[in-house]
Amino acid sequence: MTGSSEQRAVSSKDAGAIHGKNVFGFTLSSLLSAPCSIGALLFALCSIAEAQQLTKVPRIGYLSGSPPSSITARTEAFRQGLRDLGYVEGKNIVIEWRSGEGKRDRFSALAADLVHLKVDVIVTAGPLVTRAAKQATSRIPIVMAQDPDPVGNGFVASLARPGGNITGLSSLAPGLTGKQLELLKEIVPKLSRVAVFETSTRPGNAQTLREVELAAGAFGVKLQYLDVLRPKDIETAFQAAVTERADGALWFVTGSIGNPHRKKIADLAVSSRLPVIYNLLDHVEAGGLMFYGVNTVDLDRRAAVYVDRILKGAKPADLPVEQPTKFDFIINLKTAKQIGLTIPPNVLARADKVIK
Repeated sequence: MTGSSEQRAVSSKDAGAIHGKNVFGFTLSSLLSAPCSIGALLFALCSIAEAQQLTKVPRIGYLSGSPPSSITARTEAFRQGLRDLGYVEGKNIVIEWRSGEGKRDRFSALAADLVHLKVDVIVTAGPLVTRAAKQATSRIPIVMAQDPDPVGNGFVASLARPGGNITGLSSLAPGLTGKQLELLKEIVPKLSRVAVFETSTRPGNAQTLREVELAAGAFGVKLQYLDVLRPKDIETAFQAAVTERADGALWFVTGSIGNPHRKKIADLAVSSRLPVIYNLLDHVEAGGLMFYGVNTVDLDRRAAVYVDRILKGAKPADLPVEQPTKFDFIINLKTAKQIGLTIPPNVLARADKVIK
């Protein structure tokens, strides 16, 4: 047999073998003899690819600055909000929890870690971690669970049209501090000097103090500003309030400076016999006297709605920032007795909850 005839024989043999091979359940002969089968095969492969995309489990990041134990109610509310929308953590959604544990120098690295993981959405628990997330990405959608002044902090262009990749919820409620001062005046009729515990570096602090000053002018009381920049400043600030004979106080210290030390703050207020109205519900549950303000737990629940809408294709730039709709008034009657304060019946009647 010549070389050319050998080649023809081998080619014929190989072709026969190839025609007999099974390719995805089809033989090449059947595919060549039935062009429509090729279309069916391609359709099947495309369907499989689409199904894989549809079953992709979304991954979101939740970034907070405070220790997890200090915001348990908020994170549980967020989980509940997701469950109400059909998402179950570990089944059809993955949540990457990241906490700065009160250490601000960790915020940027934690935000970068979530970006590296390529999460679909980043939920931020407060303004400091929102800024860290904003600096880490301009692509991944960011949902603010709460922020006292989103426009002033430079996170959104406006509440109605956020622009960029950030949207969510604002804790800003015009007139809120005036109402807090009004309640303090009701429980301390001779109120003349009010200590204002605040953190000058806190985002939104300037707006809060402007409202306090307006309310103080209306009620004819003098203000004593006490800047709490670190946890170790808390006790010193209470000593200053007592020295200046404050009749009552407003507490605006939040985040990693105040939240983890709620019990200590409540104890200092009692030992100083100082009536304090707090801006977070957790303080009253830890032994503080009164809380009137935004229900921040409700804001976290509502943050889940933003996550859902973004996962379904909405763009943060087109989702307006929403403001608080739920406010609570809580009185700790046990604490009132400890500092020798009698709460008027008409004030008690307005409370949403009285701790006895």
